[in-house]
Amino acid sequence: MRLFVAVNPPAPAKQELVDAVGPLRELPGADRLRWTEPAGWHLTLAFLGEVPADEVPALEHALARVAGEHPEHRLRLSGSGTFGERALWAGVEGEVRALRELAAAVQRTLGAEDEERGFHPHLTLARSGTTRGRGPGGPGALAALADAMRGFRGREWRAGRIQLMRSETGYGPARYTAVEGWPLGT
Repeated sequence: MRLFVAVNPPAPAKQELVDAVGPLRELPGADRLRWTEPAGWHLTLAFLGEVPADEVPALEHALARVAGEHPEHRLRLSGSGTFGERALWAGVEGEVRALRELAAAVQRTLGAEDEERGFHPHLTLARSGTTRGRGPGGPGALAALADAMRGFRGREWRAGRIQLMRSETGYGPARYTAVEGWPLGT
């Protein structure tokens, strides 16, 4: 199974973001992007890749322990940015330090640390429509979309749970399903 660990924003927070992103999709060049589906919006704490099914119970046990050692925290989706001309994302603010500590603990526990890139909390909204990393309409087009949404600031919500998620790829966009989840701070 292709797995990752995530915090999933609640439906009202996602709906606010849907409303903010809607006008972006009408801007020049936006039709050349591969927009992510709101149902799949999440904050990835650790990407595990392909994991044999018989190793999942041990992962679940380790994640339950990590979740219990970290408190709930308050977050909000806010602002936007890009990863070059590859991806457009929504940012996160609030108790981000607690989110970073949670991600670091999950990564250490599961051996999924990515020291090269580090943890940058974000929710991916769209990816470049080409495989060469060129955004829509030439250099700077993704940055223009990010600028159009930079003032977005959603309502605060409680991050109180981590989830082990399964990613299924193939025809169309990736589909994500929860394998298991654990409350924080219990």
